[in-house]
Amino acid sequence: MTDLSNRPTRRGFLKAGTASVLIAGIPVKVYTKELQPPVPLDQYERLFFTQEEWNFVIGAVARLIPSSGDGPGAIETRVPVFLDRQLAAEYGAAADWYMDGPHDPTVAPTMGYQTPLTPAELYRKGIQVFDQWCLGKHGKHFAALTEPQQDSALTALEGRGDEKVALSPELRDFFPLLLQNTKEGYFADPIYGGNHGMQAWVYIGFPGARAAYTEWISRHNVPYPLGPVSISGERA
Repeated sequence: MTDLSNRPTRRGFLKAGTASVLIAGIPVKVYTKELQPPVPLDQYERLFFTQEEWNFVIGAVARLIPSSGDGPGAIETRVPVFLDRQLAAEYGAAADWYMDGPHDPTVAPTMGYQTPLTPAELYRKGIQVFDQWCLGKHGKHFAALTEPQQDSALTALEGRGDEKVALSPELRDFFPLLLQNTKEGYFADPIYGGNHGMQAWVYIGFPGARAAYTEWISRHNVPYPLGPVSISGERA
């Protein structure tokens, strides 16, 4: 196996090196990382969310990416853990964002983030307002509603349908941010807390952090033959 200049490739060199070790009778130890099962979500030690907020997040992401579809849901991929870690870190504080005004919530969403609240503040206040709306509408917090009621409530929060949740201008971006972050947690590298076991990557056939797979980019509708790899080296 040679490269363009007829020199042995790195892969061929490694194969030859391994073979010489085996021929010499030197045992080769293969190191594997034994993955421990994660703690259940109800036992997870939260970094940001209160218990009430945690209950909301679990219920909300479970409806945004349900477990009843073809692939894994947001709960199986531990999206709530991703959200908790992100909001407790620099992202939640908008540490590297331009947050000075003016903020104009009347402009189109394509104009970007239009609230003086950091993501952490937006979640905290948004959940509180939305839960109060659910109490007034159904007499229960969002987490205690039935799945059809939760779907209807989230539709109202999004601003679709006949009924809409009345949000102050500074909370306009709450639902779009919740949906965006849920998607990010579903598809992000597992080192960030979500996409547990790279289940979402396995589902869509994404190779993850493999060093090179450019030769497969143009092979449309051809399944990638190797499983995904995390930045941490974990393999699925």
